[in-house]
Amino acid sequence: MRDAGWLLFRQGQKPLDARKHEGQVAVKQSNMRWCSDGLELSCDNGERIRVAFALDCCDREVMNWVATIKGIDAGLVGDLMMQAVENRFGKNAAPSNPIEWLTDNGSCYTAAETRSFAKLLGLKPITTPVSSPQSNGIAESFVKTLKRDYAKLANRPNSKTVMTQLQA
Repeated sequence: MRDAGWLLFRQGQKPLDARKHEGQVAVKQSNMRWCSDGLELSCDNGERIRVAFALDCCDREVMNWVATIKGIDAGLVGDLMMQAVENRFGKNAAPSNPIEWLTDNGSCYTAAETRSFAKLLGLKPITTPVSSPQSNGIAESFVKTLKRDYAKLANRPNSKTVMTQLQA
């Protein structure tokens, strides 16, 4: 089994992703590349809210976001993608050219369900190389800004309060 490469990798021995971060994340026109990521916000009472969002890599507009007190799964990411497409192109419309959908390698983004649904919506799923957060730098920068400018300063007594404040 070892000679055939059928054994599981031991801790720390898994080969590294050969892809490297090369090039720019930002693009010069809207609706060419969108990026997405997630974050977790803590409440004063110990509850946690998980948020996923979609940004345009040109104008950096937050096209849509979803939030939950549970985990972000493929279904929620599908809702996020569909609402982002509807916000940009209208209901029952799709982009004329495929839009790159850039994400990290989180299970909710790499799920077969997510990838196939993205293609139906006119999105082209692309994942970043492992351990290369700069490959999705626009999304990572938004996470940092949101945590610094909102989460550290906002009133966060419980999940219900935070969820109602997210829209603003």
